[in-house]
Amino acid sequence: METFFIRALQLVLSLSILVIVHEGGHFFFARLFKIRVEKFYIFFDPWFSLFKFKPKNSDTEYGVGWLPLGGYCKIAGMIDESMDTEQMKQPAQPWEFRSKPAWQRLLVMIGGVMMNFILALFIYSMILFTWGDKYIALKDMSYGLKFNETAQEIGFRDGDILISADGKELDRFGMDMIRSMVEAKEVTVLRNGETVNIAMPELSLIDVAQQDPMFVDVFHPNVVDSVLAGGGFANAGIQKGDSLIAVNGKTLNSWNDFQNQIADLKLRAEVVEKTTAEFSLVYSRAGVRDTVNVTTDEQFKVAAFGGLLNYTPTVRSFGFFESFPAGVTLGVNTLKGYVNDLKYVFTKEGAKSVGGFGTIGSIFPKVWDWQRFWSMTAFLSIILAFMNILPIPALDGGHVLFLIYEIVARRKPSDKFLEYAQMVGMFLLFALLIWANFNDVLRFLL
Repeated sequence: METFFIRALQLVLSLSILVIVHEGGHFFFARLFKIRVEKFYIFFDPWFSLFKFKPKNSDTEYGVGWLPLGGYCKIAGMIDESMDTEQMKQPAQPWEFRSKPAWQRLLVMIGGVMMNFILALFIYSMILFTWGDKYIALKDMSYGLKFNETAQEIGFRDGDILISADGKELDRFGMDMIRSMVEAKEVTVLRNGETVNIAMPELSLIDVAQQDPMFVDVFHPNVVDSVLAGGGFANAGIQKGDSLIAVNGKTLNSWNDFQNQIADLKLRAEVVEKTTAEFSLVYSRAGVRDTVNVTTDEQFKVAAFGGLLNYTPTVRSFGFFESFPAGVTLGVNTLKGYVNDLKYVFTKEGAKSVGGFGTIGSIFPKVWDWQRFWSMTAFLSIILAFMNILPIPALDGGHVLFLIYEIVARRKPSDKFLEYAQMVGMFLLFALLIWANFNDVLRFLL
């Protein structure tokens, strides 16, 4: 429960920052062009609000709604999510959105997206300035990587060190590395001191990302690093430095294999409603093999840790001014990766993978970590910017599309058309919202 509240708090704080910045972009350009802003709200306020106030001599009411699905900036003389059609029936006023030139209205509409993207670049820059860039280079992973059955059928072998994908160097472990591998025609690895080229078949990134065990993982040697008193390993006499050879007759080549075997034992035990699991373990100590029986605890743990790596990380520090171009590069590459992955959403598996607030909340760490929090906030800011600029009615991109049409055709779409377009767009967005959160419920139940 504590983990839930920590993640929920991070999610609410992150979304609040993004909403304020996004709507602030609209507000800034509206006020710059002397357009009246009637409301500025964090979250939505159907029927009532949690808090609101209107400064003296101000046209704007500020508040906090109770429905945490975003926020809004109600601009006078504009058909938006408020669906205030009565105002549009009145004669146009000089301080209204509809009375301003198209180029000014265009800047008002892209202001939110612009501020979200700038925010993401700034956050990435400050992350690099504060914490630097720390990672273990693939070339320094002397044990190589661990590959699942699918990857081994393609031609990878445990212990391979990744070098490049279609000639482009692979420098660090992560989603970008996996994406490069999946989309490449050829991946080059270092195997036993020799380079090997592996031809890649057509793969789906979604399918690969959902595989368990992972398509490719960090290789952890099958050596025990520590044993806790009173646990399964301690009771069986396993000690630090012992090498694990086999579980129930199945050979172990890594600590990854051991964890997978324990996971399988847990599944079998749960089927027959057992609260612990027992298994035969072959291990080696100082070159001598022995076999013992091990019993897990009620969480199916053996109270031991292993497979720790002593790789030397690559660390790059950034000065204040140096961090900005590096942050821009990181932000642009993040956007490219996200846009590239969107094509998978339009597949059957991709539609199932769409998630709502539960999925978004799960990407935040279980414990409060400012570096991870700001990294996730920057990522969400990029997603919000991109999704909002899509040419869908009810989104900023829909308004931009109609404004571009007006500039090119030199005529405005009718208010009735804009009203219907807004309604259709809102219907589509609510349908997507319901579907995404329905997927979250199914994942929780299943």
